[in-house]
Amino acid sequence: MKPSSPRLARRNFSLAAASAVLAACTTTGGKTDSAPLAAAPAVNPPPLDKPQRPVRVALALGGGAARGFAHIGVIKALEARNIRIDLVAGTSAGSVVAALYASGMNGFALNKLALTMDEASISDWAMPFRTRGLLQGVALQNYLNTTLNNRPIEKMAKPLGVVATDLKTGQPILFQRGNTGIAVRASCSVPSIFEPVKIGGHEYVDGGLVSPVPASFARKMGAEFVIAVDISQRPESGLTASSFDVLMQTFTIMGQTIKAYELDKYADVVIRPNLAAMSGSDFSQRNAAILAGEEAVAKMMPELQNKLAARRTTA
Repeated sequence: MKPSSPRLARRNFSLAAASAVLAACTTTGGKTDSAPLAAAPAVNPPPLDKPQRPVRVALALGGGAARGFAHIGVIKALEARNIRIDLVAGTSAGSVVAALYASGMNGFALNKLALTMDEASISDWAMPFRTRGLLQGVALQNYLNTTLNNRPIEKMAKPLGVVATDLKTGQPILFQRGNTGIAVRASCSVPSIFEPVKIGGHEYVDGGLVSPVPASFARKMGAEFVIAVDISQRPESGLTASSFDVLMQTFTIMGQTIKAYELDKYADVVIRPNLAAMSGSDFSQRNAAILAGEEAVAKMMPELQNKLAARRTTA
């Protein structure tokens, strides 16, 4: 008999080894008598935080004449802290800033525009025989339309809502389409100071009569989280150095109940810049008003961030 080749020998050895392993793992009846493998201990994954989805955040800017420069400081401070604003609604002075902001200007651009603005460029005295207002408001309308390159409300970078009051019915209206300058002029038309504005067969006046801070209208525009900015004077600290201040103080008193209800029901966070020393007719303190807006946001930021984070997780 010929001796086996090395390859055949290795094959026979492998078969023998395999047979031995199988024999060691079986008994009569084919049952295994080796201990079953122990299952690996279950490892529970750490609980995952509920994923946050984008929340539609609105800025509701209230009225207050020259005190409206504080809105710019608020916008600058929110941008510095990466708070994204998806839509904006404005009343009276707030509608001016809202329109400029919605067009795509950031806080620094608004700051620069505010500090270079000539008050005379937005003032146009009515003719002596006109008795419905001291100012026509056309200059303000033209200033905005020129600055915005005649962009209508519906073409803004952010959705924009401008609140005014129907003079005949007393009902509020939210302008979301049409000529931006005219809508803002209507929203700013303080009775006896500005002439009423005619739009589509109706006459409109200051939106602050029906919505001093338009938080409810921001909700109607689709906001899920509303940051409201209240720049109105408190009645007890109102300055009455001029007839304009007296009129603004009167509006403040009249609007207290409406404002309190609207903010309590529709605003998630209310920012109130400290403007106690500033009159609504004092355009010389615009820089101080801007700084007051920034400081107010810094003070409210922990509350704002906590509430916004909670809203994102429950949405």
